[in-house]
Amino acid sequence: MIGNFDKLPVERKAEMWKAIRGSIWLFFGFVIVTQQVLTKGYLYHFDQWVRDLKRHTFKGMSSHLLLAVDDLGLRGFTATVLLIAAALIGYRFKSWRPFNLSVLSLLLLNGVVGVAKLSFGRVKPRLADKLFEVSGMSYPSGHAANALLTWGLLAYLVFRYTNRKPFVGMRLDPMVGLITAGVCIASLLRNTHWFSDLLGGLLLGGSLLVFVIAVDRAIHSEKQPS
Repeated sequence: MIGNFDKLPVERKAEMWKAIRGSIWLFFGFVIVTQQVLTKGYLYHFDQWVRDLKRHTFKGMSSHLLLAVDDLGLRGFTATVLLIAAALIGYRFKSWRPFNLSVLSLLLLNGVVGVAKLSFGRVKPRLADKLFEVSGMSYPSGHAANALLTWGLLAYLVFRYTNRKPFVGMRLDPMVGLITAGVCIASLLRNTHWFSDLLGGLLLGGSLLVFVIAVDRAIHSEKQPS
C-alpha cells in the first residue's frame, strides 16, 4: 500500500491532501454548530426565530410537490439511485470502484449521522417545546446530509468517469446545489427541522463526501479515466 501510494502522480496526491484538509475544515464547522446547539448560542436563538415565522399552508398539488422535493433527501431513495448509478458506471468501465465508493459513503453517512442523532436527542421544531429529549432524532438533519453526500458523490463519479471535455461531471454541480437547497428549504417550510439541524447536516455530509473523495484520490486505478 505504501509503495502504491508513493507511485501516485503528484497531481493526484495534491488532490488527496486538499480533500483531507477540506474534510477536516467542514467537520470543524459541524463541531462549531453543535457547540452552538448544546450551549444555546446565537444559532439557538436564530432557530427559535425561524421556527416562529408565519408559514404558508400548502394544500393539494403544492403540498405534494413540496413533499416530493423533500423526498430527494430521503435515505432509501438517494441510496438506491446512487447504488444503481454506481453499478452502471462500474459495469461500463469494468471496475468495482464506483460501487465500493458508494457503499463506503453510505456506511459512513448512516453510521456517523445515526450516532450523532442518538447522542444529541434533539426534537423537531413542530413536535415539542423542549429542545432535547431521549426520543429526539432531529440533529443533524439526515435529509440535508443525504442530499449533499449522495447527489454530490454521483456528480463526482460522473466527473471522474467521463472522458470528454469539458468534464460533464462539473455540469452536475449546480444540480447538486439545487437539490440540496431544495431539500433544506422544503424542510424549513414544513417545519420539520431547525435551521441549525440543516446547517449541521450539510457540514457533516460535506465532510464525509470530501473524505470519500480523498480515499478515491489516495488509491490509484488504471480503469479510472481521471
